[in-house]
Amino acid sequence: MRLHRNLCFAVIDGLTLIFNEDKYADKVIQQLLKRDKRWGARDRAFVAETTYDIVRWKRLYAEIAEVKEPFDRDNLWRIFAVWATLRGIKLPDWKYFENTPTRKIKGRFDELSKIRKYKESIPDWLDELGEKELGKAVWTKEIAALNEQADVILRVNTLKTTKEKLQSELFDLDIETEFIKDYPHALKLKERANVFTTEAFQNGLFEVQDASSQLVAEFLNVQPGMRVVDACAGAGGKALHLASLMENKGQIIAMDIYDNKLKELKRRAKRNGAHNIEPRHIDSTKVIKKLYDKADRVLIDAPCSGLGILRRNPDAKWKLQPEFLENIKKTQQEILQQYSRMVKPAGQMVYATCSILPSENKKQVETFLTSEMGKDFTFVKDKSILSHKTGYDGFYMALLEKKK
Repeated sequence: MRLHRNLCFAVIDGLTLIFNEDKYADKVIQQLLKRDKRWGARDRAFVAETTYDIVRWKRLYAEIAEVKEPFDRDNLWRIFAVWATLRGIKLPDWKYFENTPTRKIKGRFDELSKIRKYKESIPDWLDELGEKELGKAVWTKEIAALNEQADVILRVNTLKTTKEKLQSELFDLDIETEFIKDYPHALKLKERANVFTTEAFQNGLFEVQDASSQLVAEFLNVQPGMRVVDACAGAGGKALHLASLMENKGQIIAMDIYDNKLKELKRRAKRNGAHNIEPRHIDSTKVIKKLYDKADRVLIDAPCSGLGILRRNPDAKWKLQPEFLENIKKTQQEILQQYSRMVKPAGQMVYATCSILPSENKKQVETFLTSEMGKDFTFVKDKSILSHKTGYDGFYMALLEKKK
């Protein structure tokens, strides 16, 4: 691979924003890709994938490069040189790469690869927490899996098409996909491609949604004609899936504390042809109280650490702090206590997170079931999904039923 100066500069600029100005990697990359209209698909892929790669392995590369945060541009070029050397890419004769100790880099990599926190490039506290919650053997496998690049998975919108028809339509665009066993609405791309520019996407035939995430709506056991509340709907990925499972019949009340996310949901619902979704902004507790004992089904896709989706959000491990984790656990329990009141007698509720930590998952459900509010519910089943076992995101979901 030959390195091109303008593409490398884009990567360094992106890393400056992510590491030093605390910007979100996905937003930074979106902006970088608009920088030069002459860039082709390969150029854009280099910028995006190299930036994500260096973000993912920041601790390991910085240790090898012997640089510390905050990184100046020289530091970032040193980190870039480590990335290139470890990938066997010949460094060009640029001033940034003068005196790069290639042999030392490889030797240091071999040394540090024996220590998990460096090998998997994670903060000390997170490494200790993962081992404490999952055990040494499971955590070692799981964090390795979470450092791999995520596959691109599509969820077929059955309101508009079938899996077979969509597969054929994408094949005509030279986008090859395959079915995934036990994921009824999923298509996996054989190679990465920009599917958002396709007519099929613009016509609402599919959404991009990880395979594990696709299991959540199905776990809620919805039927056409029900009244369903998606209590932490965000931009509505799961609400859209619920609409297709309900065949556009019944009512889905999609709620969130962030109004801008619900506006995005409206746009997505229109594109998907999902007509039974009603967005409601939670601007006071009245919005929740109006629905006490009214919903056949409630989905609580709770805010969480996001540790199960590090493959697609590698910068999250650098942003996450122990205090945030403690606070989010309190929020999760408060949401369970309050939002569960919307379930009517004999109705069902799913509590879900994209975390792999039992303290955010099973333990939250156990705490809820022993509380005053939780005594009205019975535990039906749950599912813990680990990335190293499935190859997809880490997730948790529990199904609870309200007593008659």
